[in-house]
Amino acid sequence: MTGPVIGSITGSMTRSASGRHLCDPVLEGLGVGHGFAERGAQVPDYTVFPHQIHGVGVVRGEALRAGAPSEADAIVSTTPGVAIGIVTADCVPILVASADGGCVAAIHAGWRGLAAGVIEAGIEAMGQRVGGLRAAVGPAARGCCYEVDEPVAAALARRYEGLLAGVLVPGRPGRHQLDLPALAARVLARIGVGSDRIGAAACLCTICTPGPRFESFRRDGPASGRLRHFIEPAPAADGRTPEG
Repeated sequence: MTGPVIGSITGSMTRSASGRHLCDPVLEGLGVGHGFAERGAQVPDYTVFPHQIHGVGVVRGEALRAGAPSEADAIVSTTPGVAIGIVTADCVPILVASADGGCVAAIHAGWRGLAAGVIEAGIEAMGQRVGGLRAAVGPAARGCCYEVDEPVAAALARRYEGLLAGVLVPGRPGRHQLDLPALAARVLARIGVGSDRIGAAACLCTICTPGPRFESFRRDGPASGRLRHFIEPAPAADGRTPEG
């Protein structure tokens, strides 16, 4: 099984009201506020972020807001008015929503997190029927630019050997070109998210997209900034959001 290929997933991205976040049609139809950041984009001031460590930990946005320990690479919220976010600078941002938009997740997936199973951990923590989920994959390092060594390739092959054809491609001796967003989309499909519910409208390469539009550690090193992505549950049926 290889699953969907990024280039075959259709849909045109739109921009948020601020003009600095990219939105995906698979989430827009649910009324879920969200955005994949371009350089300089700001998130809503009520967004909470975990302390990312390239692992598989998951934290609830509501708990984080209340002062819970924050080390995690996936974050879940079911409370309107509690927006959740992750930061990236080449790793894959994945924004997920339940069928009714009432439960959302943000997942930070670099090669270490992918190899450890962070996508699976984030989806499981949502506690929703996987087949009804909608997931959007955002800008990250793509196969055109992202070179990795044999230890990285081996780590990914241990978990995803059957998914790597065409996304982990041999390059220079001892090196491979890795398409992180394409692998993330295949992982989502393998765990049961419908291919027509996986959006890739914002899957641009953070390293080489002109502008540059995105922050990239691989391109700029320690001088690079970070992209702040967010998602929040759809408003309650009566339109109210909690106070605080």
